[in-house]
This record gives sequence, structure tokens and C-alpha cells, in this order.
Amino acid sequence: MDFGLKDRVYIVTGGTRGLGMATARELVADGARVVVSGRSEKSVAAAQAELGGPGQAVGVVADNAETDTPDRLIAAAHDAFNRLDGVLISVGGPPAGTSDTIDDDQWRTAFESVFLGAVRLSRAVAAELGEGGTIGFVLSSSVYEPIPDLAISNALRPGLAGYAKNLANELGPRGIRVVGLVPAHIETDRVHELNARTGDADVARERATADVPLRRYGAPEEFGRSAAFLLSPAASYLTGVMLSIDGGVRKGF
Repeated sequence: MDFGLKDRVYIVTGGTRGLGMATARELVADGARVVVSGRSEKSVAAAQAELGGPGQAVGVVADNAETDTPDRLIAAAHDAFNRLDGVLISVGGPPAGTSDTIDDDQWRTAFESVFLGAVRLSRAVAAELGEGGTIGFVLSSSVYEPIPDLAISNALRPGLAGYAKNLANELGPRGIRVVGLVPAHIETDRVHELNARTGDADVARERATADVPLRRYGAPEEFGRSAAFLLSPAASYLTGVMLSIDGGVRKGF
């Protein structure tokens, strides 16, 4: 199936690793061009090279929490490719911990990055997009049900999902779509770190996969393909949706 991605241009934050990188790979494979951001010069350079270099991908060292990040990423897209068709907003998971172990500074830092940074970037990109543009948010299964030991994610991700739904209503009349991606149990470094925190990563993995109807973790490329589709013109009548990419682990409709 042709997703209609050829020559379209997307910003992918957190695009040097994990789910962001998986999405950037699929976008480029289907003919799109990308601006990927990360917080390390080394990781940004490596991602740009892996994705095909300046003709296909441009890397920018940026932190979603910084107020100048939206302008820098948008400028990079226009400078390199002279257009912008959408964004996938992804950030690393906030610190693990329970409500009684997380201090005020950790809450503020996570809010700036996970929530306010995403709002700020989506607002700036929306001002640049025309009809057919797409804004995607990488969320978490904590949108629907709290995850043990992830108090910050449990608080901020549902709020960001609500903002995304609201934004879909506001931008719909302009022909701009807003979508949320809700992963669970995808084979990333973040999942490995959380499993390790339990004291026995193998047991944690067995328990997690036992709760997944497909009885396995998802591969990053499986997430990436779903994200590329939602961002593409092929999904032109989908907006305001929160797509669970979880092997069926969410039990509700």
C-alpha cells in the first residue's frame, strides 16, 4: 500500500533512539524526509547517518524542554527541505518512582519536557501546517491505567492525551489531524530499564508477556509502521484517535 509519504517532511523528536528512531526509519523507508532531534551530538550524528544523510535526514541537538526548540526544529525543516508536513512528538520516559519518592524538582523537570515541551512544539508546528498536516504524540498505556512505580507518567500522560484530543477538535476545521500513539511492552531500552528495576528482569518480562494476548513484546519497527501510517495521507480521516499499540494488552474497547 502506498501511504503517500514520498517527499513529505516530518519532525521527529526523540528521533535518535527507541520509538522515535523506529518511526523515522519507517518514514524514510517510505520516501519521506525527516528532521530528528536528540540531546546528544553523538546520537544525533549517528541517527542522521543511519537515516541516509542530509538528503533524507537532518539531525538537530535539542531538548523539548527548551523554549527555543520549536523554532529551531521548524527552521531546520524549512532550511533543509523547504516544507513541513507534520511532527511526531516523542520524549524519553520520565523518572520512575512512587509519589512519595519523587521530589519537586523531578516533577518540574518532567512537566517541562513531557507535557509543556510537547504543548509548545505542537502549537508552533500547527501554526506552520496547512491542510493535510499531522501532529502525533507518543503517549503511554498509563493514559488508561496507572503503571506501578511510574507516578509521573501516570499523572502527565493522561493530561497530554486530553490536550491532544482537544487540539484535534481545534485544528480539524483547518484540515490538520492530531493523533495519539499508546504503546505498551515494546522492546526498547526504556522497557529493559523498568524491568531491571524490579530486581529480576527475566521474571518481570515473563509476567508482562503473560498479560499480552500475543504473548510477546512488540518490536520497535511494529510501532514505527503504525506511527508512519497514522502520520501519512493514507490515514486522512483519522483524527483525535488514541491508537493502542500493545499486542492487545488493553482489555477495554
